[in-house]
Amino acid sequence: MTGTEPAAQRIDTTRPHPARVYDWFLGGKDNYPVDEELGRQIMSIETGAPRAARANRRFMRRATRLLAGESGIRQFLDIGTGIPTEPNLHQIAQGVAPDARVVYVDNDPIVLAHASALLHGTPEGVTEYLQADAREPGAIIEQAGLVLDFDRPVALSLIALMHFVADEDGAHDLVRTLVDALAPGSFLVLSALTADFEPEQVRRGVEAYAAGGVTLVARSQAETSLFFKGLEVIDPGIVSVVDWRPELAVDGTPDGEGPVSLYGGVGLKR
Repeated sequence: MTGTEPAAQRIDTTRPHPARVYDWFLGGKDNYPVDEELGRQIMSIETGAPRAARANRRFMRRATRLLAGESGIRQFLDIGTGIPTEPNLHQIAQGVAPDARVVYVDNDPIVLAHASALLHGTPEGVTEYLQADAREPGAIIEQAGLVLDFDRPVALSLIALMHFVADEDGAHDLVRTLVDALAPGSFLVLSALTADFEPEQVRRGVEAYAAGGVTLVARSQAETSLFFKGLEVIDPGIVSVVDWRPELAVDGTPDGEGPVSLYGGVGLKR
């Protein structure tokens, strides 16, 4: 499912890439000088960007732990996977439920280059990586259906992905197509950029990304909630990711004081 073209031949190191900038924020090594340059520009505007990136990862882990445990979900579809940063989603899910089946999806060659790190799951479960574009949800569902049973509940994760897709480019249609393919009892886990908490810093950060050739969209809480239309948003609702069920954290790592500029939420499909 991972394709055949050597990933290294397709990695463009002349322009910053969101996944690699994110990796730099997380203290990773899978980035290039052009990514660090943009990351430092953003940090000069918003010093809390690395904290937001770390808080976003912890939100994903808490949500996954809840769904694999309390909600009994055994299938996970993670779109916009990004560069692997342990613990990954499958490690959390299979740590709770060893028989969990996980499909990662990304179209970034550098993620493909590191896909092997994503594929070491439990013997009881299944972990696969799919090279595909998030803007082609129908193709994703079709190919992921080789691993996942869409007649049974699936947890769909769109973590820090939708702020790279503008409304006019079909952001809501994309999410709706994916959610419509899910069986009742499935969940949507989503986090996305907002300017509600730090409007000026986020505005300048969006401009910095634009100067680097990357589209970034900040949405209000009301706008973010539209992605959950028709779903039952579970407690505590759509909140800054640091405020989403912090009691589920197992490593005791604090997210710091105050919100970060990312909303997170989990919605149940009845």
